[in-house]
Amino acid sequence: MTNSNPVKKIKKKDYEKELERLQVDLVKLQEWIKHSGLKVVVIFEGRDAAGKGGVIKRITEKLNPRVCRIVALPAPTEKEKTQWYFQRYAAHLPSAGEMVLFDRSWYNRAGVEKVMGFCTDDEYEEFLRSCPEFERMLQRSGIILLKYWFSVSDEEQEARFLERIHTPIKRWKFSPMDLESRDRWAEYSAAKDRMFAYTDTKQCPWWVVNADDKKKARINCISHLLSHIPYEEIHYPHIDLPEVNKEGYVRAPADSQTFVPDLFAKS
Repeated sequence: MTNSNPVKKIKKKDYEKELERLQVDLVKLQEWIKHSGLKVVVIFEGRDAAGKGGVIKRITEKLNPRVCRIVALPAPTEKEKTQWYFQRYAAHLPSAGEMVLFDRSWYNRAGVEKVMGFCTDDEYEEFLRSCPEFERMLQRSGIILLKYWFSVSDEEQEARFLERIHTPIKRWKFSPMDLESRDRWAEYSAAKDRMFAYTDTKQCPWWVVNADDKKKARINCISHLLSHIPYEEIHYPHIDLPEVNKEGYVRAPADSQTFVPDLFAKS
C-alpha cells in the first residue's frame, strides 16, 4: 500500500499524556478481567515492521504478566507439524481471568506459510475453510476475540527496514524473511486479500490499524481495544500501612555482603 498523503504527527507530550491515561485504563481492564473471570484473546498481524511489537509493548508495560501474557511462537517442531494445525495455538488460549496477546498467530498459515511454501495447497485451503469456524467455536466458549491488522505504506516500511539495518539495538529485528517479503510483495498482498475475504466475518471482523505513525497507531489501537471489552473499575479497600516489626532481628554487617559496584559513586 502506498500513501501519497503526508501523515500529521502527534506531538510527543500529547502522545505521552494520552498513553499514560490509556495505560491506567488498561490496569482497570486487567483487574476487571481477573475479577470477572473473563477470557480475552487479541491477535496482532500485519506487514513486517508495521508496529505490532510496539503496541503490544505499550499494552503490557504496566500490566501483570500473570494476567496479561504475550504468545509469540517460533516455527513449529517436527512433532507439531503432524498435529492438527490449531493445536499448538489452542494450548496457549486463556483460562478464566487471563488476557492473551498473540504476536502473530494461526494466521501464519494464510500468510508466510502460503507464500513461502511451508504448507501444501490442500493445507492452505483447509485453513481458510476451518479458521472462521474455529474462531466461532472460541467465541461460543466465552472467549472475547479481537483481531488487528497493522497496515503500513511501502515508503514507511522501507524507512523502518533501513533503520533496523543501521541501528545496533534494532538490528536483531531484521531477518532473512524481511528480504523475502520485499521480493514477494505482490504474493503477500494477494494472500492478505484472500485471507480477509474468508476470515473478515461479521462475528469476528478484522480491525485495520493505520500504522504509518507509530504513536497514533498505538493510541488508536489501545483505545479501540478498551472500547470493545466492557469493564468496570475495581475499588480497593482502604489500607493503613503498619509499622515494620523488627523486634529480635540483627542485620548482618554490610561488609559481609558483596555489592554490585556503584558506577556513580564519587571517587
